[in-house]
Order: sequence, then C-alpha cells, then structure tokens
Amino acid sequence: MKIVDGLKWRYAVKKFDPTKKLTTEQINYVKEAINFIPSSYGLQPYKVLEITDPQIRAKLKEAAYGQTQLTDAAHVFVFASFTDYNPAKVEEFVNLTAQINPMPKENSDGFKNYLNSMIAGMSNEQLAIWTAKQVYIALGSMIAAASEIEIDSAAMEGFDKAKFDEILGLKEKGLASAVIGAIGYRSPEDQNQFLKKVRKPMDQLFETI
Repeated sequence: MKIVDGLKWRYAVKKFDPTKKLTTEQINYVKEAINFIPSSYGLQPYKVLEITDPQIRAKLKEAAYGQTQLTDAAHVFVFASFTDYNPAKVEEFVNLTAQINPMPKENSDGFKNYLNSMIAGMSNEQLAIWTAKQVYIALGSMIAAASEIEIDSAAMEGFDKAKFDEILGLKEKGLASAVIGAIGYRSPEDQNQFLKKVRKPMDQLFETI
C-alpha cells in the first residue's frame, strides 16, 4: 500500500483480535521505521520498550484503566523519554556519530560542546517537553509504517504514568513513560472500524500565505 492509502485505511483500534499475531518480519519493519524517523539533532532522546511478558501487560492494562489493547494487541510498545539528557549521553551520541561518519576531533568537540550548551540552557520542564515531542515523532512513524503494511494500531495516552513507571522500573533508568503504541489486527467486534474517518476539509486545514 502507498502510505496515504494506508493512513486512510487505518483507524484507532479499540479492540484487537488476541488470536492474531504478527510475524517477526512485520515487527522488525515497524521497529526500523521507528528507528529511522528523524529526531532533534538525531539524538533520539527516548527509549522504546517492547512489552512481551503477559503478566506485565496485565499489570499495565490495570494501570491503563482496563483498556484491552494492552493485553489483546499482538505487540505493545511503551515510548519513554529521558528525564535527564546529560553530557554522558551527548558523549555517547557524538562517539557513535564519529564511528559512522568519521570527522576530525575538533569538529567532534565543537558538535559536542554545542549540544551540551543547548541542553544546559533548558529548564527541567523545557527538557521534558522537548524529549516528549521527539517521542511523538517516533510514535507517528510506528502508525504510518504499520498502516502501510495493513497492520492495525492504537496510540494511547490514557494511563497512569506513575504506575507505568513503577511497573517498568523506569525511574531508576532515568526514563518516564510518555505514550503507548499497540499494533496487531482489529477484532471483528470493534465497531469503530465501520465509522467514516472524520478529518477537516483540506482548504480548512491548510492555509497558503
């Protein structure tokens, strides 16, 4: 499918079919899309957790107010942003950059100093907003890639983030849960699939200046 056709086809699944699974190839396709989507400076200031343990998924369902997507979807991702993006993480990123695209040390040092200065200029609140924005770009790539190969998806914000962080041990890792991405196949019982998609007319959404 073309990506626009896929996005027209998809909808926010409320009820997945728990009997239908995804292949490793399908999951890897979506994961590659998440990995290769752009982020600010290419830093990817987040981690994507794949939740495969049924017991943990059951606990997360409870912390998500009983939403069945957590247990019924074929695959569940929890997107978590770093709560502190420190010089050690910048150093790690610059070293990775130098391995992939070798550059003179002075260029590497200049890039590192710039990133550290930019991040140091943010308050804790600004840093949290910035990292969360990057997470949503990654989530969008998950939705687009899944729809392109006719895999259903649901993006979910309705959950107790503090409980998620506790269940997944995120605080100790310097992470905070931001949003959930569930993928799989829609249940025949999900009535939302029969509704027409509601979007603004193009001339209302776009304005030429």
